[in-house]
Amino acid sequence: MTEQQLELFPPDEVPAISRPPRPALTAADSLMAALEPFTVYMRQKEFSANTIKSFLSDLRLLAEFLGEETPLARCSTQKLEDFLRHLQKDRPVPCAPKSLARRITTLKVFFGWLAANEVLATDPALPLASRPARSPLPHILSEEQSDRLLALTRSMRDAERAPDARPHLLVTLVLTTGIKKAECMGIALEHLDLSHPERPAVYIHYAKPRQQFKARLLALPEDFPQTLEIYLRRYQPKQYLFECTARNLEYVLHTLSTLAGLREQLTFEMLRWTSAVRSFRAGMDAEHLRKKLGLSLIAWRETLPIIEKLAAGPL
Repeated sequence: MTEQQLELFPPDEVPAISRPPRPALTAADSLMAALEPFTVYMRQKEFSANTIKSFLSDLRLLAEFLGEETPLARCSTQKLEDFLRHLQKDRPVPCAPKSLARRITTLKVFFGWLAANEVLATDPALPLASRPARSPLPHILSEEQSDRLLALTRSMRDAERAPDARPHLLVTLVLTTGIKKAECMGIALEHLDLSHPERPAVYIHYAKPRQQFKARLLALPEDFPQTLEIYLRRYQPKQYLFECTARNLEYVLHTLSTLAGLREQLTFEMLRWTSAVRSFRAGMDAEHLRKKLGLSLIAWRETLPIIEKLAAGPL
């Protein structure tokens, strides 16, 4: 599958993004006083609700350790290192590696924001060593497995008796676009753009204003219109592309795993990671790939190294 430019706006129509105003803080203000303006910043940067909640919780832990009235100016690198050591050594239950990695990220984002806005002259979190949690790499499809899987789904679509296009529609959709399971389930028929049959596309829609950064227009596989026509004849959806449960589609993928003889269970996540690695190997630049996957800058910081490691592995 060839990678295509997946822009939501033409280059000359991209809306201007105004820079957030500098926070009304000074180095003499306390850690707790900085939480509200930092929350405003995170919302302006479209951090997810879970990320905002986690970051604020981490900073309250820091304030509890240093003292809530501790001025920002007194948050030295040494004190931040003492805080991280406390999380690992002094508490009844040591901080889990994944939580520790996130809390280091919190410190780097928070103090980096303060330094960038000249509230602090230097960034005390800059020298802190990142400690990424060592989780197993996700499984992706090899080129041979992808070819075998697509040959199977294509044969199911093109069968003379009782053709079933849903497996091919589902697999090629996720493998090409890299969308999440929830995004797949949210595709309405009106979100499909087949006005140019040679360049089919889908609009991934988000209604909530705080999630608008995830909305994007993505290229579909070249044979999508053909597959869709066969699919519509059999399933006759009225509003959404997939009018079944997500569990039902997971069962479709499970069945395909068995029929294609795959070693690992085929899942939405496996197809999404495979799509990301394919795009990376095809030369898609990092920012373009981030937008294709609908990820925030914070999520991308953790995701890109994983994609790089997977892309460096065997084809």
